[in-house]
Amino acid sequence: MNTSNSNSINPPNYSIPLKFRKTENLHILFWLIKDISWAMLWKPLGMLMLVPTLTVAIVITWQTRKIISELFHNLAVVFWITANGYWMIIEFYGYDEQLRIYTAIPFSIGLFFILVYYGLILPREKRRQKATEKDNENLNPV
Repeated sequence: MNTSNSNSINPPNYSIPLKFRKTENLHILFWLIKDISWAMLWKPLGMLMLVPTLTVAIVITWQTRKIISELFHNLAVVFWITANGYWMIIEFYGYDEQLRIYTAIPFSIGLFFILVYYGLILPREKRRQKATEKDNENLNPV
């Protein structure tokens, strides 16, 4: 039986370990509390929630570091939260007009990770996958 086209019929499933999924769900909760606090101008809670939100983002990045797509996306999230948290703090203290421009630094670093992944890494992975599939077809002719 020829299984060389099985990926086009049944693409491989992406799964994440349950302990990582639970961490990601907790991260969403922290992030929402932080952003709601920001929107409601609850300074102490917003600033307090920045710590676990950023910490869990870093933990998630570390946990998924061996999955290259997850690593690059999670690095972008870490820098997004960094920019977002900085923006929240300067806005809370009335310096957003003068200092908000500096959020562009971590936002740009996060964008850099996404551009590198989609512009360089993913195309390279797709080329390698096609080459591997072609080699498998040559080894197992129909």
